[in-house]
Amino acid sequence: MSANALYTDLSGYYDLMCVDIDYHAQSHCVSRLAQLFGNGGKRHLDLACGTGPHVRHFLDFGFQSAGLDINQPMLDIAAKRCPEAQFSMQDMGNFSADEPLDLITCFLYSIHYNGGIDQLKQCIASVHNALADDGLFCFNAVAKDKINNALFVEHGATQDAEQFTFRSSWYYGGDGEMQALKLSITKTNQTEQQIWQDEHPMVAVSFAELVALLSPYFEVQLFEHDYHKILPMDAQAGNAIVVCTKKPLVN
Repeated sequence: MSANALYTDLSGYYDLMCVDIDYHAQSHCVSRLAQLFGNGGKRHLDLACGTGPHVRHFLDFGFQSAGLDINQPMLDIAAKRCPEAQFSMQDMGNFSADEPLDLITCFLYSIHYNGGIDQLKQCIASVHNALADDGLFCFNAVAKDKINNALFVEHGATQDAEQFTFRSSWYYGGDGEMQALKLSITKTNQTEQQIWQDEHPMVAVSFAELVALLSPYFEVQLFEHDYHKILPMDAQAGNAIVVCTKKPLVN
């Protein structure tokens, strides 16, 4: 499959693949971070929103929430889940907003879907342009130099008498600006077994490199990747919640 084909062709399975994710905890944590480090506003945009579960929670928290994604089948599901929200098919690497935003989020490591350092830079600039004064950009990231290629996550689920097994893992070859997210789905029923496999190219950065890219635009803080409590990131951690408060550009 080509990059992102898994999400487009199997968008109906996406929520099943993510069934173990605590969307409420993630959304609630980031809403608290927005209260602590943002401007107090409620205009919110979720980048790479997928089928909209985070948008749903932010709406329920009282935000004026919207989402964007590059895959229309995912957005169609999101629109049904969140009929009061606005969704648009845009690339987060180069997007625009109709009005200044107070909070921009990007969950599930989706910031890495930027196709290289140059596109990541464009994404950061687009976020800065879209935010109101003292607006907040919040996302999670993995450090390329802390990736263990042998580790993977796997879980199973059942739907309509079919058994699914989902597996994902990070891979980094040791140099360069690209890493990979390896995904597979196995679907088994009484008569057959189907297997989908995909490898998504994703931008690779260390935390030091990421902070350097963000610092011209934002005051940057790194927190433990724990959506149940807000703690400064341990120096040895391989993933983090990144909290960025907009600052004026220096001419």
